[in-house]
Amino acid sequence: MQSNDIQLAHVIADRVHQRGGRVLFVGGLVRDRLMGMPEDKDVDVEVYGLRPDELQQLLSEIGDVYMKGAAFGVFGLRHSDIDIAMPRQERCTGRGHKDFSVYVDPFLPVEKAAARRDFTVNAMMQDVRTGEIIDPFGGQSDLRRGILRHVTDQSFPEDPLRVFRAAQFAARFEFSIADGTMALMRTIDVSQLSHERVFSELEKALLKAQRPSLFFETLRCCGKLTDYFPELERMQGVEQNPQFHPEGDVWVHTMRVLDQAASLRDSARQPLYFMLSALMHDLGKITSSQVQPDGRITSYMHPEAGVPLAEQQLARLTNDAKLTAYVRNMVLLHMRPCTLAAGHSRPRKTRMLFDESICPEDLILLSMADAFGCGENRRFGAGPYLAERLQDYYEIMKQPMVTGQDLIRAGYRPGEQFKDMLRFARQLHFSGLDREHALKQLMGEYPLPQS
Repeated sequence: MQSNDIQLAHVIADRVHQRGGRVLFVGGLVRDRLMGMPEDKDVDVEVYGLRPDELQQLLSEIGDVYMKGAAFGVFGLRHSDIDIAMPRQERCTGRGHKDFSVYVDPFLPVEKAAARRDFTVNAMMQDVRTGEIIDPFGGQSDLRRGILRHVTDQSFPEDPLRVFRAAQFAARFEFSIADGTMALMRTIDVSQLSHERVFSELEKALLKAQRPSLFFETLRCCGKLTDYFPELERMQGVEQNPQFHPEGDVWVHTMRVLDQAASLRDSARQPLYFMLSALMHDLGKITSSQVQPDGRITSYMHPEAGVPLAEQQLARLTNDAKLTAYVRNMVLLHMRPCTLAAGHSRPRKTRMLFDESICPEDLILLSMADAFGCGENRRFGAGPYLAERLQDYYEIMKQPMVTGQDLIRAGYRPGEQFKDMLRFARQLHFSGLDREHALKQLMGEYPLPQS
């Protein structure tokens, strides 16, 4: 079944054809169709053979037309997501992602228009009316072989974001990158890109790839971790105790955990936040790992050490305070579910852990990914235990506990001491005391001042 935007593209193509022009599907839609993927992408078309004023008049006969990008010759129609562009060429004028001069030419040869695309698999076009595939740079061959290859040596380096797009596509489609393309990526200066654009490519890799580790492996291979992921880069070569981590150093472990997290992310309450937590959960090992006199490698207190490093890493990518708070919390707590499960700790401890967690469900998932990432011979057996304890936590949270109003009614005056008293009351609640007995014990620990 065709989407409304696909149907709209056919209406436009028929009208344009009547006036001697041609409409082509461009971009990811063509690639995804040839890969047999669902047509859930935004629909982009290019219109050839009509001047901008002619195209605008034609579109106004179909719907409420507006300019999406006047400088780029891109039109839109209200109540649709379709992009209707004129063929154009671009010339780099600076080092940033937006530093381009654009030349709109409705009579530009198709091959020249396609030459501005990043990769051959994205440079293919399809005639909307006839279905003919136009493939001037061998994209179909590269698609069959799973190769990501740049279109031209001249245009590819002009947009440094393409380094991160290459990494993102390599992860999402598990494509290999052509040697010449990788060599070219190594020469591109990416330091002037905005963190928003880099984060956008990272987000696609984390949420759409089955093996998001390929995003980072690609950046590592072309030497482009330094500007935006220096904390992650430092994980390379940080050795771990082989008794617990036979898979290798912290980098190898983290990449495995990230891929395991990808298999769990559909169950996460906050999939993007969860994936970033998996990526940064062991950053603290960079500074806390030591070789003991007996040769053992330890990383005591690495969750605590990882919090500021995760904050530094996130600050280069986003200013989302909610995301940062979530990741900070997950990094700090990520070891404790497995530790408590291994010791079959009393309910009070698991209740306090889940109470401290921003998202207990996702914390359990992170602990699972972390365990799975420790090697093929290791299995995570604590899942049922933690699920049962999480249910226990929610059950006890339904029961009344001592509140500030209870303390006021008992004769206490609100003040700085209230915070400590309520924290202690919560601990008593998690120990199984009902509100009445918890209040009595609380009053014994914090006697009312004599009047």
